[in-house]
Amino acid sequence: MSSTARHDGALEHLEESLEHRGLETRGLEPVPDSERTGTPRGLLPTWIAANITVLLVTMGASLAVSFGLNFWQSLVVGVAAPVVSYGLVGFVGIAGRRGGAPGMALSRAVFGQRGNLLPGALIWVARWGWETINAVTGAYALLTVVDVAFGIRSNTALVVVALLLFVVATFAISGMGIRAVRYCNRWVTWLFGAFSLLVLGHLIAATDWAGVFGRPAGSTAAMVTGAGLIAAGGISWAPSAPDFARYLPGTASSAAIVRTTVGGAGIVVLPMVLTGTVTAAASPGLAKDADPVSFLGEALPRWLAVPYLLIALAGMLTINAMSMYSAGFTAQTLGFHVHRHWAVSVNAVISLVLGAALMLVATSFLASFIAFLSLLAVAFSAWVGVFGADMLRRREYDATALLDTTRTSAYWYRAGFSPAAVAAWALGLAAGLLFTTCDWFTGPLATNNPVGRYGLGWLSTIAVSGLLYAVLPKPAVVPGAAAGRRSPMAV
Repeated sequence: MSSTARHDGALEHLEESLEHRGLETRGLEPVPDSERTGTPRGLLPTWIAANITVLLVTMGASLAVSFGLNFWQSLVVGVAAPVVSYGLVGFVGIAGRRGGAPGMALSRAVFGQRGNLLPGALIWVARWGWETINAVTGAYALLTVVDVAFGIRSNTALVVVALLLFVVATFAISGMGIRAVRYCNRWVTWLFGAFSLLVLGHLIAATDWAGVFGRPAGSTAAMVTGAGLIAAGGISWAPSAPDFARYLPGTASSAAIVRTTVGGAGIVVLPMVLTGTVTAAASPGLAKDADPVSFLGEALPRWLAVPYLLIALAGMLTINAMSMYSAGFTAQTLGFHVHRHWAVSVNAVISLVLGAALMLVATSFLASFIAFLSLLAVAFSAWVGVFGADMLRRREYDATALLDTTRTSAYWYRAGFSPAAVAAWALGLAAGLLFTTCDWFTGPLATNNPVGRYGLGWLSTIAVSGLLYAVLPKPAVVPGAAAGRRSPMAV
């Protein structure tokens, strides 16, 4: 036996051993039909857990304090935001069922093997920011628990330790792979549901409802802006949606995938947004604090605040683990020739460094978060517009061509690029930035039109990139490049 054969055999044995211990070793390669045994209903804990963050409570408070919305307007926003954003997330998730591969691997079929590096790199960098925000929020939750339970005030050393513990725990879960992520999602979902009922009962008994319902209504423009900002957070999950749907069989219902995605998100988004709106009636300053979590220690009794914050901390761990899990695939599509769990470590280190800077330097967490969210949504939306438009015309993915990064690939197109996809993505991204305004950036067309004023730059990005891709001529598959290799993963 040759040394190469022995090496391959040893590597295969090692991967089988790791899989047996629960560590997922599968990377970009499509999941075989024999392993695609999931159900759309099984996605419910995933999308519930993806939204268990106290940032939604803070955003709900900002609807009342910063946007001037009353309870009923916040209710409308809390319903509309997840329907719009997670409707798109669920739609993109259908591609995972069709192709059985991660979203950024399937994206190669749209942009070309080299062209995919452009949106892939931007999405990977954008994930650094998203994971940093999650890590900071989780660290603040842990610091608040320590303060409420033991009376220990935050200091620089505690900030660093809390952030380090959160990032290490996130890396451990995401590095293990899909089984660990799903396991944590299920437990967090049940625990969060139970304690949310307790919080709801406390709010019903302790809230001045006359004051809550007596608040004057805000403007329609403020409602649209609030819904747009909350939906912007949801849209960032779109490129990750196929990563969690790729274990579904080809016979899984597309409608069920979308319903489950929207339903799972809505179950969490609506009550957490309303919790923030109601709590803001008693603590109007909470939406402007540099620390977005400590207000819960004041708004809730200790016996409820500590366990609720611990559950919220676990929820933010699963959110970050899901994001890093997908980031590992994105790194692999960019050419990092390492196992997915090692690719994840790059994002873990970056979020640790950036998180420390944000916690120790930033003076207004919410302002930084809203500014980041506005730009993040545009970065993801340019990809969503092109990929979504391609899904409307594509019914299958060539499994072999997805992994073939040479010029022999059916997805090589022209010098590795799909001109239509790359042009539509770039122009859509530029258009979105033109209409986007936040504390860090103001596009030249953002102040004199409804799109910029309502914070819907990300929506214009999807529209422009999707429409351009739909009308631009598409490159033909190289004759014979995919002959005899067509994957049955379709419709």
